[in-house]
Amino acid sequence: MNPTSATHAISVDPATGAHLTAMPWSSDSEIEQALTLAASGFAAWKRTTVAHRAQKLRNVGQALRLRAEEMAQCISREMGKPITQARGEVAKSASLCDWYAEHGPAMLNPEPTLVENQQAVIEYRPLGTILAVMPWNFPLWQVLRGAIPILLAGNGYLLKHAPNVTGCAGLIADIFADAGIPEGVYGWLNASNAGVSQMINDARIAAVTVTGSVRAGAAIGAQTGAALKKCVLELGGSDPFIVLNDACLDLAVKAAVAGRYQNTGQVCAAAKRFIVEEGIAHEFTERFVAAAAALKMGNPFDEENDLGPMARFDLRDELHQQVMASVAQGARLLLGGEKITGEGNYYPATVLGDVTPEMTAFRQELFGPVAAITVAKSAGHALQLANDSDFGLSATIFTADETRAQEMASQLECGGVFINGYSASDARVAFGGVKKSGFGRELSHFGLHEFCNVQTVWKNRV
Repeated sequence: MNPTSATHAISVDPATGAHLTAMPWSSDSEIEQALTLAASGFAAWKRTTVAHRAQKLRNVGQALRLRAEEMAQCISREMGKPITQARGEVAKSASLCDWYAEHGPAMLNPEPTLVENQQAVIEYRPLGTILAVMPWNFPLWQVLRGAIPILLAGNGYLLKHAPNVTGCAGLIADIFADAGIPEGVYGWLNASNAGVSQMINDARIAAVTVTGSVRAGAAIGAQTGAALKKCVLELGGSDPFIVLNDACLDLAVKAAVAGRYQNTGQVCAAAKRFIVEEGIAHEFTERFVAAAAALKMGNPFDEENDLGPMARFDLRDELHQQVMASVAQGARLLLGGEKITGEGNYYPATVLGDVTPEMTAFRQELFGPVAAITVAKSAGHALQLANDSDFGLSATIFTADETRAQEMASQLECGGVFINGYSASDARVAFGGVKKSGFGRELSHFGLHEFCNVQTVWKNRV
């Protein structure tokens, strides 16, 4: 079941298959109204002080905390995230508001310098209203990690959210309103693909940010390029998780299972390809399979469960086809690999062994609770396998030799490397990828400056 129709965005409870809502796509007149409102909202917002904007965004964090359980419940209901993880997403998002409110203003300060005894000042100016096309897997965090720095810089923010989380989108808009963010500064539309194209080509949209699939990123990137507008793309990932012979297996297995199966495996920057040096491959695989088998799957509102349902029925079918294709190509099915019958969109923790580079599980992104294990002959071979991918979001290296890990990290083709840990994101550091994982950065001062006009003002240049 795909959460779209010709006329509506469809929201379905993935734990039961029950229909939640059907929201009509925004009409041309509704899009026009939203763009007009956004233009007037931005015109006023850009004239406010950075300190004023920072306080308003701190208010967003406070408003979010007041409705934290409501927000977490909405996330779990619409996309199946286990409730404890949904609460963690809410808390992390609120903390992001606090961090940017405290540290962001200094990042926007003018930067004076002397050029041959002439003064020049770099200023950070807003661009305009930014259109954000956001996914369902982190329906709150993905929105706020872009919206908060975008708004702090003085821009406007117009959200087109995933069609299966319209309830979350509406609640987020309510929270921004509760915080006193003026109408037109933050807004959202239930736009169809045609509606997105209409907005990209409208002069009132200054730039676009996208988190989603490679296909969506390529389509929107092409449109923004044709419109000569900036675009930041955070797309798919097939992150390598390298385990070398000298790694602490207790820590490596614990991190591997957490990194692969968080959010029921529906994370772009997450371990998917486990590349294990042959001296410990057998023991690692045995331990990993046992730990994955111990994960509890079921109702996302049951706090004891580690895995919930997958968010969309069509994506479960696609994942299962990838597993079956890999088995047909010679991979060994070590755990799981069967769709759960009955109501709900459940797929068990699954492990594939003996995966080689020509197989589907190695070449494609596995966006669900499936791990692919590949044996490497050496550390150098592991590095080669890690880079043998169209994706480049993040990577992990487990080894007792951190000097060697640092050297390997410098050769990995990805946006983030984690030594003896697994992929994560944090407001204080940049996040993004290379190759087909996209371009541009979110978070830290890099994310704040992405949607600024970096303007140089020369004084007394004669």
